[in-house]
Amino acid sequence: MAVADVFDIKKMKVAKVDLNDTVFGAEINEAIIYDVVKMQLAARRSGTASTKTRHDVRGGGKKPWRQKGTGRARSGTTRSPIWRGGGIVFGPHPRDFSYSIPKKVRKKAVISALSMKLKQDKMLILKDFPMEKISTRVFKSVVDLFGFKKALFVIDSENLVLLKSSRNLRNVKMIRSEGINVYDILNHEHLVLLEPSVKKIEGALLA
Repeated sequence: MAVADVFDIKKMKVAKVDLNDTVFGAEINEAIIYDVVKMQLAARRSGTASTKTRHDVRGGGKKPWRQKGTGRARSGTTRSPIWRGGGIVFGPHPRDFSYSIPKKVRKKAVISALSMKLKQDKMLILKDFPMEKISTRVFKSVVDLFGFKKALFVIDSENLVLLKSSRNLRNVKMIRSEGINVYDILNHEHLVLLEPSVKKIEGALLA
């Protein structure tokens, strides 16, 4: 079982915490990580692109000219795809790009991502983050003290003071332990866990 240092917001070591090797010391499976990130990005696609077919374009009810005798090619409507302003053939229409991956695979991907951050020494555990009032300046001073350039903070419960203090910082994201996911872990250089969230994450991933 791995042991990690626990820091306070002044960057002082205040304790140690045991980490479950099944969650934080697992073998890294890059293939599963790729599959889950691809699924997450697909689910974010809006799928709202839309074009009009010849039946959707306004007008074109009258035949442009008679069928024979004009010397021109026959034509039945000005809304034909070969006419300027006509309908689109095989154009995009609203669709849902999302798909599902088994829950066990998603859990394994999160475990691989957590293990990767710990192995790379990019994971930090904070004892807590006491803040009495909303202050982006105070929050940023802690981020700067630790040298975080792009950090994901994982908290154990709803904390509006922390959330509002961090939301104006461009390279900081704060989520609850229930919402931890592969894309956010990999999209941020540092992973910062509040100590109470560690057991919650282990409990959810080992359930």
